[in-house]
Amino acid sequence: MKENLYQMNALKTSLPITLFLLVVFFGKGPWHVLLLTAAQIVYVPLTLKLIMTKGDWFSKFYPYISIPAYLSITLIQLTTNTEWDVLFAAIYLLFTFVVALYGLDRFLMIGFTHIEEFSINMAMMYLAMGGIWYFAYTANIDTGFTPMLTWLTAIHFHYSAFLLPFFVGFLGRVYKPQSYSLITSIILLAPMIVAVGITFSTVIELLSVIAYMIGIYGVIHLSCQAAFLRTLQKWLVCLSFAALGITILFSLLYASGNLFGSHSISIDFMLRFHGIVNAIGFALTGIIGWSISIPPTTAKWTFPISKITGKHVIGENILVEIGGNNHYQGLIDHMSLYEPDIDRQTLAPRIVDFYENTNEYRLFTKVKWQAWFKPVAIIYRLISRFVKQIDLPLSSRQIEMTGEIFAINDDKDGRANTRAWVRKIKGEVVFVALYSTHEKDRRTYMNISLPLPWSSMIGILELNQIGNELQLSSKKVHTPNADSGIYLAFKHWLVKLPIEEQFHVKETTDGILVANHIMWIFSIPFLKIEYHIYHHEDVHQ
Repeated sequence: MKENLYQMNALKTSLPITLFLLVVFFGKGPWHVLLLTAAQIVYVPLTLKLIMTKGDWFSKFYPYISIPAYLSITLIQLTTNTEWDVLFAAIYLLFTFVVALYGLDRFLMIGFTHIEEFSINMAMMYLAMGGIWYFAYTANIDTGFTPMLTWLTAIHFHYSAFLLPFFVGFLGRVYKPQSYSLITSIILLAPMIVAVGITFSTVIELLSVIAYMIGIYGVIHLSCQAAFLRTLQKWLVCLSFAALGITILFSLLYASGNLFGSHSISIDFMLRFHGIVNAIGFALTGIIGWSISIPPTTAKWTFPISKITGKHVIGENILVEIGGNNHYQGLIDHMSLYEPDIDRQTLAPRIVDFYENTNEYRLFTKVKWQAWFKPVAIIYRLISRFVKQIDLPLSSRQIEMTGEIFAINDDKDGRANTRAWVRKIKGEVVFVALYSTHEKDRRTYMNISLPLPWSSMIGILELNQIGNELQLSSKKVHTPNADSGIYLAFKHWLVKLPIEEQFHVKETTDGILVANHIMWIFSIPFLKIEYHIYHHEDVHQ
């Protein structure tokens, strides 16, 4: 078994190198084509080898799509222009699409969280752009650019848009300070800005190079600060990024020349110096460096997920399907479940009583959509009115929201002590949430599932006590490895959404509970809901 695995790994490494050497010694094209060929049949396979997971669909399918692709590129370079070149380029294009699909699949598993993994996923999706431009070049498709510029765009998406985000993703697995997210975002946006600049504006082209410089020098700084397990790996990784730090200066001179008309840097010089340094100093050195010790990912979800999803309409239909019946009195059985993060004795008594005896309270709510989000909210309301789930009103006037709590069969849900809180406005179901809990690292999370058509939205909230007030948040308040977050579950995929929410609940002097619910998308607030919660005995309305 071990011998078979060793032979397979050896084949993955030796075949690309062998094919490249054939092109070097017997290739028919000019020398500069080797820069792209090296990326296509050496750097791409060796880099993908670092990320593939044994047993997943991509690793199983990889030999059947990759070997024909690499052979196709080799045959193109070993022969003069033939009628078969377009077919060979199409085979390679198909391969890049499969790689992009793998990147999309990994994204659907992880979502927007763990930006280092998002960077790796985007790298694989960007590779398809490189495949498209290479096909256009080989097939002599009129892209509006010269053949050389079309070829340069293909090489750009293989190095700057594939290898660089890949290496930056690996760096984030090793070292991820606060500045890492901003630097990585610049690296991921820059390839598209460069493409726009080349197409439409030399000013944008220059600005894109400046953005690249900021990102690259930021990465160089982070790589020097990072703690690697092996000194050799640190030196190679730092050297790899430093090579980009040098070549980007010449890219700046070239872009400036395009803008101001002073061409002190020619394409031929860029190919000889910029291309060779990037191919050897950046790409080859980087692959060798990261191959010494592949940093493991921490982007793994282990919390329980509700198996219950809806169909076209949620509403009360979901209760009919799962056989809910009125059983539970509150959203939780006992607040002590969340100790030691919550102290039941010092938390405001009415807050404790509300969560343990929710059915004894009445909710009055005001929904306030942010002005910038209202056009989206109007379109969203057309859908939510039909689906009868998360159907929030557009009006900001106060309205009563009634509710009942039903017991859910744990075997059908897959979690423990699950209960459904069904809320209505004027007798119409507007919200169905399935409440449960789970524990990780001695912290208990509130695990809430909202059934959607053939999917579900998962809210993992951590509870924190602030004085005698309660905060429930999807943000990672205490630890970066917390489960907190908003997710979309669809079959075996679990996507971390760029949405955050936070509840802050307090008791007023007259025993009324006031809860503020704020939601953000990409860290921009888009919704605020104010709740005034009264015990049945205290309502005088």
